[in-house]
Amino acid sequence: MMKKLLLASAASALVAGAASAADLPRRAAPPPIFTPVPVFTWTGFYAGTHTSYGITENGNIRTLGNNSAATGTLLAPNFTDTVGNVAGGRRPASFSTETDKIGKIGGGIGYNYQFTPGSGFVVGVEASWTWTDLTRGRSFVSGLNDVSTYRQSLDWLGTVTGRVGYAFDRFLVYGTGGFAYGNVFYDAQFRSNNAAAGFPLAYAGRYDDLETGYVYGGGVEWAIPTDSFLNFFSVGRYLGLKADVTLKAEYLRYDLGSRNVLVSSINPTTGGQFVPTANGSYTSRFNTEGQLIRAGFNYKFGSY
Repeated sequence: MMKKLLLASAASALVAGAASAADLPRRAAPPPIFTPVPVFTWTGFYAGTHTSYGITENGNIRTLGNNSAATGTLLAPNFTDTVGNVAGGRRPASFSTETDKIGKIGGGIGYNYQFTPGSGFVVGVEASWTWTDLTRGRSFVSGLNDVSTYRQSLDWLGTVTGRVGYAFDRFLVYGTGGFAYGNVFYDAQFRSNNAAAGFPLAYAGRYDDLETGYVYGGGVEWAIPTDSFLNFFSVGRYLGLKADVTLKAEYLRYDLGSRNVLVSSINPTTGGQFVPTANGSYTSRFNTEGQLIRAGFNYKFGSY
C-alpha cells in the first residue's frame, strides 16, 4: 500500500510541475533583421570617353578687296584693282564651306551634386576635350580662269561647362553651357594669269592658332544598375569600389567667333616671296560655328 501511495504522489508532483511550467512566459523571438535598400545618387566624381558627329554652321567666307582707284593710286605694271575683282566676280564675295563628319574620340572629367537621393535636382561641372578633325576646303573658278581656294578646319574642341538637371533615380536629364576653345586653321589662296606682271599673280593668307568662345546644349544619362551584366566590364567591381558605369548622349552647339585673314600677293616663281603692295591685297573673314552630337560612357564614383 505504501508503495502505491509513493508512486501516486510522484505522479501528482510531475503533473503539477508541468502545469506550472506551461504557465511561465515564453522567451520573445528576436526581431527580423532588415537591410536598407541603398538609394542611388548622382553625387560624386566621374570620368569617361565619347565619340562625336560634327556639323559646321555659318560657313560663309566673305572676301573684300582692299585696293582700288578710289583708295589710292594703282602702280604699274599690274594696276590690280582688288575691290573691282570682288565686285566683278573674279573673287567670290561670299563662299560656303559647310560640312559634316564623324569625329574622333574624346573624353572628360566632372563632378555632380544631387540635392536629394533617388529623384531630385542635380548640379555639376565638367571639363571635356574632343578631337573633332572637322576639315573642309573648296575652290571657286571664275570665267577669267581665276582660281580662289579656301580651306579651314577645327582640329579639336575643349569645353569647361556647368550643368543643371533633374534625376529620375538612375535617369538624368540636364542642360549645359559654358566656355569653349579650340585650334582653328584658316587658309585662302588666289591665283590668276596676269600677262602685264610677267608671271602668274598669286595671293595667300593663313591663320593657325587658338580661338575661344562659348558652348551650350543638353543631354541625357543613364546609370546602369550595379547588378546588371552590362557592368561586367566595370573596373571598380574588381577593386571593391563603389562605382557605376553610365551611358550618355549629348547635343552641343559651339561658337568660336570669326577672324579676318589678310590675303597678300606673292610671287610663285620665287618660292612664294611677297611682292610689292602694288598688286593689292584682300581680306577674307572666316567663322567657326557648329554642332556636336556626342555619345559615350562615364565611370562614376561614390554612387551611394
